[in-house]
Amino acid sequence: MSTLQKQLPMNDLPVKSTPALDLLAGVKVLDLTSSVAGPYAGQLLADMGATVVKVEKPGKGDDARAWGPPFLHSESLWFMSVNRGKHSITLDFSVPEGRDVLRKLVAECDVILINLVARVQRKLGVDAESLRLWNPCLIHVSVTGFGLLGARADMPCYDLIAEGYSGVMDLTGEPDSAPQKVGTPAADLLAGHDAAMAVLAALLRRERNGTGCEIDISMVESMSRFMGPRLMPYLGSGQLTRRSGGRDSVIAIYQVFDTADEPITLGLGNDAIWKRFWEALDRPEVALVPEFASNALRCARRAEIVELIAGILLSKSRAQWLDLLTRARVPAGPLNTVGDVASDPALRESGFIYQTEGEDGPIPQVGLGIRFDGRSEGTQMPPPKLGAHTDLILRSWLNSDSTELDRLRTKCII
Repeated sequence: MSTLQKQLPMNDLPVKSTPALDLLAGVKVLDLTSSVAGPYAGQLLADMGATVVKVEKPGKGDDARAWGPPFLHSESLWFMSVNRGKHSITLDFSVPEGRDVLRKLVAECDVILINLVARVQRKLGVDAESLRLWNPCLIHVSVTGFGLLGARADMPCYDLIAEGYSGVMDLTGEPDSAPQKVGTPAADLLAGHDAAMAVLAALLRRERNGTGCEIDISMVESMSRFMGPRLMPYLGSGQLTRRSGGRDSVIAIYQVFDTADEPITLGLGNDAIWKRFWEALDRPEVALVPEFASNALRCARRAEIVELIAGILLSKSRAQWLDLLTRARVPAGPLNTVGDVASDPALRESGFIYQTEGEDGPIPQVGLGIRFDGRSEGTQMPPPKLGAHTDLILRSWLNSDSTELDRLRTKCII
């Protein structure tokens, strides 16, 4: 083991080994997507117990397999972050014989995830109308940048582009800074979450009446919906919010403050919290000032109040203030780095951040964060090697024999 491997942050993570959840047991999902949004939807469904088969390009696989460094065990950690719990098969469905295999798989599945624009879906025969000939009850999910319809439907998109369209970048950063991307692929993850949520609703309806569903997820619309609490005030008032470094909330005091050493976040969201805050600071008289009696009044005097609080908080360390404010039940917290989150004792104790054993060694995991009857996602299937389950799936789903598999492999179909 190299010195670097010995020092990896994951080395002291708790080891977790639990069986899969059974909420979606028996549901079969074909995941034809790559990158982040679609694969994340597939991972969420796998976490809840669905059998998810990732269909990848022979020899290359998901684009995200090449995204790095960093790599672990020669695998992209970005890829591994959104592909746990899946089987992987390789299949070239851009050629007729590969499409025949795909259609047979579609006939056996419940859900298909696709991140190709409508024109390409129709060209390859994987659009909803074409695939319903093979499975009338299919739940067909498209995750694209701009949706399947409209003037932008054929345009390519990544998370960065969707964030730019949504307005979130214009609101992120300091007033005098350039627009900033959110520090995680927010549009990808939101669209993937929307896709998984929509699948659950479609499965419920199909259980009632047997009908399939065509689901159309737009990354731009998912990210723009995320901006609803900013869009609605503009639409209703004409007041345009711009970058403020997070100091422009409708809550009067809702921002970062410096302390004697490290900064904290502070949110005084209602009158009771406002009162408890000043009592904790041993300044109860401030809470009784008539000009500060409501949030609207405090907003009008925000600059004055912020200056007062800022001066007081400089007198103690972050740890001292967080201890005091936590005991007073005042919402406050640290500004953690990713490293701080990775080592957070509460997240480790809850099983949210852990490691599992992969084929080539330990793999860190960031959990689902949702518990069903006290249990969260299973850990028996780490992110798959490219094509690792091709033979297994084609044998078990399509009854393919060795001769057929060898023939497909010789022709580079699988």
